Amino acid sequence: MTPAMKHPKTILACLSILLLLLLPILLPAQITDKTGIVAKGAQLEKLGDGYSFTEGPAVDTEGNVYFTDQPNNKIIRWSAGTGALTVFSEEAGRSNGLYFDKQGNLIAAADMDNQLWSFDKSGKPTVLVSGYDGKLLNGPNDIWIAPDGGMYITDPLYKRNYWTRNPERQQDGEHLYYLSPGRQQFVRIDSSFVKPNGLIGTPDGSKLYVADPGARETYVFDIGKDGRLMNKKLFAPMGSDGMTIDNQGNVYLTGKGVTVFSKEGKQIAHIPIDEKHTANVVFGGKDRKMLFITAMGSVYGLKMKVKGVR
Repeated sequence: MTPAMKHPKTILACLSILLLLLLPILLPAQITDKTGIVAKGAQLEKLGDGYSFTEGPAVDTEGNVYFTDQPNNKIIRWSAGTGALTVFSEEAGRSNGLYFDKQGNLIAAADMDNQLWSFDKSGKPTVLVSGYDGKLLNGPNDIWIAPDGGMYITDPLYKRNYWTRNPERQQDGEHLYYLSPGRQQFVRIDSSFVKPNGLIGTPDGSKLYVADPGARETYVFDIGKDGRLMNKKLFAPMGSDGMTIDNQGNVYLTGKGVTVFSKEGKQIAHIPIDEKHTANVVFGGKDRKMLFITAMGSVYGLKMKVKGVR
């Protein structure tokens, strides 16, 4: 018998210390929520899996969420009423970011041919934008539609193995574009980014948040007349893939889980996801209180106390 075995209290003390050291590894990371935005007792729920890479969630007027499985060229619909998952389109143009306009059309950053598409309610697409200044776009990524119908589109370069075009950058940089409410004008509205990606605006159309993962920062602009952007300011010291906003003005950034910032730019919550990457997020459900998260091959939901805005 070894000396340690003669002292059970010593053995128990050593085991207790070992358990304390292992707890952070054994237990899943917990949600941090400083201001009570998550519903009491809510737990992260996996709503669906088996996809290749989920992206671009957008909510319709009934609270149903549409998201893309980009490698498989599909748009999937999650029912707010039943939780059922059905295919909306099997020819989705390799769509990335999605957003519904006021007419109920699903606007899509169709990355296959570097275009902006509009799907009607039956799933039939129409090309809205096919390029800029006589050249293809780099790869439209995300979309936000202002209350007046003007559309903001980010155009970073992420090389795709399904492109038949030259995979190098088509434009002279990675920029932010704007399609006017009447869709007559498509202009480059800001060229100050390294690699713009996710974006979201306030429901009153006064501010626009744009993530720049290339700079590892997220910025906020004031929106002026004719959709012009002014007074660019640093909002958060991290970039993001997709993003959303709630009815309190809190902004939700993705990448490693979901990180939430108040409208003043202070981090107030973090929602860990047991996936390598979270791509995008939106509020869905009939009451808009389901935080819907796309992450790798799965989609997740978390019931919130706050809700989404339109």
